[in-house]
Amino acid sequence: MPQSALETRPAEAAAAEAPRLNRRQAAKVRTRHKVMAAARALFAERGYEPATIRDIAKGAGMSTGAVFANFQDKAELFDAVLAEDLERVSAALTEALARPGDTATRLEAGLSAAYHASYDQLPLVQAVVARAWFQPAAAEKRSREALAPLTGAVAATLADGVASGELQKGADVPLLASLIWEGFVANYRRAAYDGWDAARMSAHLGLQIKAILAGALAR
Repeated sequence: MPQSALETRPAEAAAAEAPRLNRRQAAKVRTRHKVMAAARALFAERGYEPATIRDIAKGAGMSTGAVFANFQDKAELFDAVLAEDLERVSAALTEALARPGDTATRLEAGLSAAYHASYDQLPLVQAVVARAWFQPAAAEKRSREALAPLTGAVAATLADGVASGELQKGADVPLLASLIWEGFVANYRRAAYDGWDAARMSAHLGLQIKAILAGALAR
């Protein structure tokens, strides 16, 4: 059998096994995608608070009832948009962290990839940070869960550094990870107000990472 046929068979089998949506389910999926696209655009344009369900529905070309049929409230809709974007950012971060290098180099590469993957959505990032100060406990929990793959990847990279002997055996990995993540998030403010691009944010973060890790390096 030709090799090309062997290569395509798994994909064909997967497609055959994938559950097919009926017309109603497919329509619901399309509606959800349209609502999320309209919400993303409006959150990026106005921020979280000024964006209303009524205007999101109008942007999607449907009724508010159609929005509420898919999302309980604006907070849940915002979290769905955030989670979708974070999947893309997390994939870029994880891929870059897997590259060879010392701990600082890997972290800088990974978080730089995250900057580049999210920079075109800077207004939405601003909305995320602003909302983080004033949100219900349930929304805060969802946000932390959505961010867990990213913060966890940073902590895992630091743990690798400890295991390899590059960082001190007693290094406080959770604290180091928290400091690095906070520096990463803070640099978006530079982008928003000082015009920094992703490359400049990455360069600055590289200096921050080196300073943070300086006291934790094995002697």
